[in-house]
Amino acid sequence: MLELTHEYYMQLALKQAQMAYEAGEIPVGAVILSPKGIVAQAHNQTERLQDVTAHAEMLAITAAAQHLGAKYLRQCTLYVTLEPCVMCAGACYWAQLGAVIYGAADEKRGFGSQALGLHPKTKIIAGVLEEDCKALLQAFFKRLR
Repeated sequence: MLELTHEYYMQLALKQAQMAYEAGEIPVGAVILSPKGIVAQAHNQTERLQDVTAHAEMLAITAAAQHLGAKYLRQCTLYVTLEPCVMCAGACYWAQLGAVIYGAADEKRGFGSQALGLHPKTKIIAGVLEEDCKALLQAFFKRLR
């Protein structure tokens, strides 16, 4: 039987990030898991939607809230390939996510670099499949240059 680990769900987020990469978007993917299973999957769509707020996390939080019919996601876990920015960290805070698990750190724009925290009850785990997440981002930006 397949063991569902943090790495398993981060692989799903990486598949979303790959979709963003192929669409010419910054390759960030997100998955939200509830006690009943996956309730949202998304990737960056800022170019496609011409919306600066269409980050993977924002789209996933909105989809999960709609799916569950609840604005608070206290029992949910967000898996995201890149450390959330300040905007996405704010959405995570207000949604009161139970956990945020990310792959690659974002030293320039991540919430940690701004000395911001998430909701006090939100568990944070960093570095899950970090090298894979980082490699996809580096490949994207190398392709741009």
